[in-house]
Amino acid sequence: MIDDETDGMKSAVNPRLGEAAYDALKDRISRGVYRPGDKLTVRSVAETLGVSSTPARDAINRLTAENALVYAGPKTVIIPVLSEFDLREVTVVRIALEGLAAEEAAKNCGASDVERLKALQIQINEGLGRRDYASVLWHNKEFHFHVYGRAGLPRLVGLIEAQWLRVGPSFYGLYPEFAEERYGVRNHEMVIDAIEEGDGRALRAAFESDIRIGYLRLRSAVRARTSA
Repeated sequence: MIDDETDGMKSAVNPRLGEAAYDALKDRISRGVYRPGDKLTVRSVAETLGVSSTPARDAINRLTAENALVYAGPKTVIIPVLSEFDLREVTVVRIALEGLAAEEAAKNCGASDVERLKALQIQINEGLGRRDYASVLWHNKEFHFHVYGRAGLPRLVGLIEAQWLRVGPSFYGLYPEFAEERYGVRNHEMVIDAIEEGDGRALRAAFESDIRIGYLRLRSAVRARTSA
């Protein structure tokens, strides 16, 4: 567990502040703000989130307990680097959970959801054009979880969040190939088409295709790293 001696006597974490710091750091990790191997300290997290060291430390300790972060020293943690086995495991689980959420969501999606997804896709496309992959990843999560949220199954969405927490930092490995080939764009277009047609099976297939194609690219990145 990380301690910060500069705090002197420890004070209890304000529950609301501690929870907010945890949620914010977890969200940043799952969106790919950090990359595998990146180092985080209490001080850097506190500065990034605009909080004191106590809630920052609490957030780090909770996320290390969830294996979203791993210790690299007495006051430093890193974003873990997924092995090929880890990546395959996450992918198998994602296909099952996200496919189910998508198919359930089709029952509840309508015209306003289509407009929201089209707006998000415009932001994704603009980010791809600028090679601003941080922006692409940020809006990509918005796109996916807008649909999953429409399933009306919050516990299922929570299970999906846990997988994104593991794999989110690895999403940088999709680029620049995904930007050049526009794989994700085509899959997202199929998502929008399926919602417009009210086709739950097609919606599930579109997300499953997105995950599978992404897995193949990320697996190549893992193999290239391990063979270097």
